[in-house]
Amino acid sequence: MLAIFLQTLAVTAPVFAMLFLGVLLKRLGQIDSAFINTATALVFNVTMPVMLFLAILHADLNTALQPALIGYFVLATLLGFLLVWGWAAWRVPRAERGVYVQGAFRGNNGIIGLALAASLYGDYGLSLGGVLSGVVILSYNSLAVIVLQFYNPAGKADPWSLLKSILRNPLIIGVLTAMPFAYWQVRLPDWLSTSGQYLAQLTLPLALICIGGTLSLASLRATSGLALGASLMKMVWLPILATAGAFAWGFRGAELGILFLYFASPTAAASYVMARAAGGNAELAAAIIVITTLVAAVSTNIGLFVLQWGGWI
Repeated sequence: MLAIFLQTLAVTAPVFAMLFLGVLLKRLGQIDSAFINTATALVFNVTMPVMLFLAILHADLNTALQPALIGYFVLATLLGFLLVWGWAAWRVPRAERGVYVQGAFRGNNGIIGLALAASLYGDYGLSLGGVLSGVVILSYNSLAVIVLQFYNPAGKADPWSLLKSILRNPLIIGVLTAMPFAYWQVRLPDWLSTSGQYLAQLTLPLALICIGGTLSLASLRATSGLALGASLMKMVWLPILATAGAFAWGFRGAELGILFLYFASPTAAASYVMARAAGGNAELAAAIIVITTLVAAVSTNIGLFVLQWGGWI
């Protein structure tokens, strides 16, 4: 269990370092609100779509392609999304529902989930997790656009407007554009691939610095109740329900372990970027990311311990 804890810590520690750097730079006056707005727009419109494009491009779609596992993940994600949305409609103020729902269902699988899957299961975890990440990217972004647009005061919530919002989303465009390249195994010229990697490598540190720059004690206090509620949903209730469903479905061993890691990942930094782009409560989104990342070091280890103790993974 100590080894698992250290693996989790090794993955989450750089995230906290970048968040703290954002807080420090804001306090020192090195970044301001104008910078955060501009940098967040750059991440949303340029660097993150490039990162997602390259992630899909480099994924081996023929390796560890398991329709039953992928189908269950999509189904569990959709049901979890609807469960959270139903809860939010009952308990959360309307203005905060979009950010709350996104923060409560959208995990950081492309970074933390995949890294832990590779650490625990080696090449098999990397290949299966990589294929699953492509499904994650498309499903999470599509559902996030729907709920954020639905509660966006400046937007429309009719089906055609929601579809246009999904198709115009830069993150989804990045994924859809990459799929033909990945399917037919088209490789980019070295100079273009290297340039894309430079842009992609900006994404996570720049997004996390912006999140850190948004955080303040006042904003954390103002959003603490909703942030804690969304964090408990993301890190406790949904992983328990989704993993129990996977067990009942018949998954065991590495497949069950990888599904758990993906369901139990903390909220993705992309949720902040999309919340800000949609005019949502970015401070609430930032608080959920910080809390879930903190909780992940404990909840992930407890979940893996229980699954290993039962002999199921």
